[in-house]
Amino acid sequence: MSFGFFNAPSPANEPVKEYRPGSPEREAVKAALADFWAIETEIPMYIGGKEVRTDHKLRVAPPHDHQHTLGYFYEGDAQHVEQAIEAALSAKEAWAKLSWEHRASIFLKAADLIAGPYRARINAATMLGQSKNAYQAEIDSACELIDFLRFNVHYATEIYQQQPNSSPGVWNRLEYRPLEGFIFALTPFNFTAIAGNLPTSAALMGNTVVWKPAYSQVLSAKVIMDVLNEAGLPAGVINLIFVDGPIAGEIIFNHADFAGIHFTGSTGVFQQIWGTIGANIHKYKSYPRIVGETGGKDFVLVHESANADEVATGLVRGAFEYQGQKCSAASRAYVPSTLWPEVEAKIKLYLGEIKMGGTEDFTNFINAVIDERAFKKITAYIDEAKKSDQVTIIAGGNYDGSKGYFIEPTVLKVDNPAYRTMCEEIFGPVLSVYVYEPSDFDKIIETVNTTSPYALTGSIFAKDRYIIDHVTSKLQNAAGNFYINDKPTGAVVGQQPFGGARASGTNDKAGSALNLYRWVSARTIKETFVSPKHYNYPFLQGE
Repeated sequence: MSFGFFNAPSPANEPVKEYRPGSPEREAVKAALADFWAIETEIPMYIGGKEVRTDHKLRVAPPHDHQHTLGYFYEGDAQHVEQAIEAALSAKEAWAKLSWEHRASIFLKAADLIAGPYRARINAATMLGQSKNAYQAEIDSACELIDFLRFNVHYATEIYQQQPNSSPGVWNRLEYRPLEGFIFALTPFNFTAIAGNLPTSAALMGNTVVWKPAYSQVLSAKVIMDVLNEAGLPAGVINLIFVDGPIAGEIIFNHADFAGIHFTGSTGVFQQIWGTIGANIHKYKSYPRIVGETGGKDFVLVHESANADEVATGLVRGAFEYQGQKCSAASRAYVPSTLWPEVEAKIKLYLGEIKMGGTEDFTNFINAVIDERAFKKITAYIDEAKKSDQVTIIAGGNYDGSKGYFIEPTVLKVDNPAYRTMCEEIFGPVLSVYVYEPSDFDKIIETVNTTSPYALTGSIFAKDRYIIDHVTSKLQNAAGNFYINDKPTGAVVGQQPFGGARASGTNDKAGSALNLYRWVSARTIKETFVSPKHYNYPFLQGE
């Protein structure tokens, strides 16, 4: 029970450490990398506050050195899904009744633990398990996750303070209850911060959660659970399971107490989930909340007034950081013929300097793609492009999966703006460029808007302010996160709430109050101080 209106600590974005040679953070993460490399980490499920192991162990290996074993995780089955649901439902009443400031304190403590004693460990787990270089791990698994935790507390306090007006003799109140039932958090491999945010944001608002991460992210998922346990998260509030997707879905989406899904992943999977929920809608106690961020075919539109150096830098960083495995990654670019020679030369120069290899070598900009399946999918696009008379390989095009799943940053110049790699999400280090005539700029705007079913991120490079205004208006529905003279990646919590529409998801903006509203069900309470004692109204009186 609360005995006051409490102001949570004001959030500020976590400063990004640089990992320069000789810096304390560089030495700390190197030591953590060595620790993970030297031992085989055991990764159990966590159900009802207990570590759960099974007879079925699956191996965890670095994508950049897939012969090395980092550890093993224990895969569960249908009974573990049922146990996790039961644990979440059993924990629900006590967790929902806990005063909001005590829930908030747990996640604020978790943020401080990541910022301090766990920083090197969670970054190292991400670097090894997901093949992210030190800087990409830092901005993700440390800074963004810290920001999610701190800013979500801030947004929660703002939500709770939103109250209705009251007329004389009446006190109107609005309470923001957690949803009735349990939440299913289904998280991706590519961002540790997303894996941490999807279950914790719902839990902050009083919900209890069944969390299923991608199998290729389980090492850093374990660190997240270690942090939450040390922060004092009660048993059963977040239950971590490693179960095959269809098995989990069969049980969860048929359960009467299923209250919502917080999802990041592929568009196809999300649409299938939506269809399943729709077909089962009569089985649920309430209409489930469906919140999802899915794919993208993110664009960079370049006007002839743009600066070539800025464009080349934006394309190289936007397309190839974390091997293009960001749903926001620059995947298709439209460059005017007047600017292309200079942009092309700069891209070739930069890619000629970039090194590729394991994450333990801090001089490597490019690391491995996540697994063999992704490697085969991405290289199939490259092989097809090599055979096409509509495509010129500008840079890259080579790959080697013998030791790690390495694919060179590849730039394809296409003659047809509807060529396959301009339209389909590849999710790898492949950038397709269409060179257009400046006189066709308005046509290209329409091409950008209609080529892809997605609407996640996009950017315009231009110096002409009338052009910037024109494009911003014309492409208002083409990207949920729109960037002016910048790459279309790198959204910061509290600054650029993230999410897109069309085939890219429900645009519920992770990192804002908009997302947290989806995890509450409001109840209006009207209290009348002096109640009427007769039905009669003055207008009923005779003349």
